[in-house]
Amino acid sequence: MDLSKKMAAEFIGTFWLVLGGCGSAVLAAAFPEVGIGLLGVSLAFGLTVLTMAFAIGHISGCHLNPAVSFGLWAGGRFSAKELGPYIAAQVAGAIAGAAVLYVIASGQAGFDLSAGFASNGYGEHSPGGYTLTAALVTEVVMTFGFLIVILGATHKLAPAGFAGIPIGLALTLIHLVSIPVTNTSVNPARSTGPALFVGDWAVSQLWLFWVAPIVGAILAGIVYRWLAPNKD
Repeated sequence: MDLSKKMAAEFIGTFWLVLGGCGSAVLAAAFPEVGIGLLGVSLAFGLTVLTMAFAIGHISGCHLNPAVSFGLWAGGRFSAKELGPYIAAQVAGAIAGAAVLYVIASGQAGFDLSAGFASNGYGEHSPGGYTLTAALVTEVVMTFGFLIVILGATHKLAPAGFAGIPIGLALTLIHLVSIPVTNTSVNPARSTGPALFVGDWAVSQLWLFWVAPIVGAILAGIVYRWLAPNKD
């Protein structure tokens, strides 16, 4: 597949993830009377990946996430020469998704970016007031688990055609556990889009949501490569 088409697919997919996932948090989580809450937001993020896995998985592999790209590279499933283009497309898609979400959200009286705009954070900016250490451990471990599921579900010995289902459910589970800690990243692109609009603390804390997911993903790639040598 042509690299430009792969990049376009990653842009569209990550746009969808941020608009759908972060959009559910910003627009619908606490909506009067019918707010979807933590459960709904968790499901929304899982659904964005599930739907795009079937829509663009055959084009780009549906990474939608720099950490996933790094993890697949560490696991021997992805070429290093495509890391840069994929990550650029993912970040651009995330920013575009956040921009559209901003246009929609700012159409309501009283909209306030300082409320967080679904940004990720730790310390006083953690939904539950969790420390930097707690946030770091959460993001590393959750991304590690996410990549183990991705690598396993896409293994050539796994049932073909169903990978999007466990991957989407895994992301839902991750959000159910970690929204109170960091508002859940496990995806540097997803974190970057909203953070650029919030600025200030969201940008100053963004480093953790690049470092921790990538570390967790690379560790998972190494471990899974060892678990399934010469069978991926």
